[in-house]
Amino acid sequence: MLTTELIKLNNLQIAGKLVSEELMLGIHGSKRSGIGIEFEQYRHYEPGDDPKRIDWKLYARTQKHLVRESATESNFHIRFVLDLSGSMNYAEKNISRLNYCKILLASLAYLGYRQSDQMSLYALQNGDLETLVPAGKQAFQRILYELEKAEAVGTWQNEQPKFPHFQQKQKELFVFASDFLQVNDEWMKLIQSVANPRREILIFQVLGAEELHFNLNGFYRFKDLETGKEMELEASTIKEEVQKKAAVYLADLDEALQIPHVHLIRTTLHESIASVISEALRMRKV
Repeated sequence: MLTTELIKLNNLQIAGKLVSEELMLGIHGSKRSGIGIEFEQYRHYEPGDDPKRIDWKLYARTQKHLVRESATESNFHIRFVLDLSGSMNYAEKNISRLNYCKILLASLAYLGYRQSDQMSLYALQNGDLETLVPAGKQAFQRILYELEKAEAVGTWQNEQPKFPHFQQKQKELFVFASDFLQVNDEWMKLIQSVANPRREILIFQVLGAEELHFNLNGFYRFKDLETGKEMELEASTIKEEVQKKAAVYLADLDEALQIPHVHLIRTTLHESIASVISEALRMRKV
């Protein structure tokens, strides 16, 4: 489904479900649903499910192969991190970076929910890291709620960015959604501080086509979305310099992130979210 169509839905739960169902994949190989004691819900039988889990009495009434799912949590924790600095409001053709990232994280959260994974949500804004949703019951619905109302504003500059100390008793996955643009090395320092052999990191760097290529001509009023500063310039006079600096920055970033268990997925606002997630999951298996 096209990103523009997903955004027009204006409903993160539906958009996330549509993307995850298009993928028909899980975030990791573990499949624990249905092995617990506490009943939670029914879902349609899927290839690979144990036929013994089909509710045959219900089938006799509905003619549908439905599987009972339990509320058992897996031992896998997904920590979602959303950049809420002002530059996330950047948009091209009515698609904002913030909305793109919201749908992307909602889709991954839906996949995690289907696998009964533990999940939590964090935001980076104004130099701080804020816990929006801690791990716990109904974390999925709370994550969707917090994503829905999240607004991007201000800067995110922090010379010593750190996450809270986590007791690592299980494998976990960090998922960052951001433009990953930095003034100094604040993003790199943050990634280096959380990199760990038992912790895998997926970084979704979402950029606009014009940010990457800067194929502009004529006079434009450029605005810094984080500081609010504006400047009017003739685009063609700065095009070559902007393109060169962007290429150097991205190349340096690619090299700096050659860290074990860290995966960088760079995408534009108009790429299919399902294909972007599929590529990320494929990278984790390589």
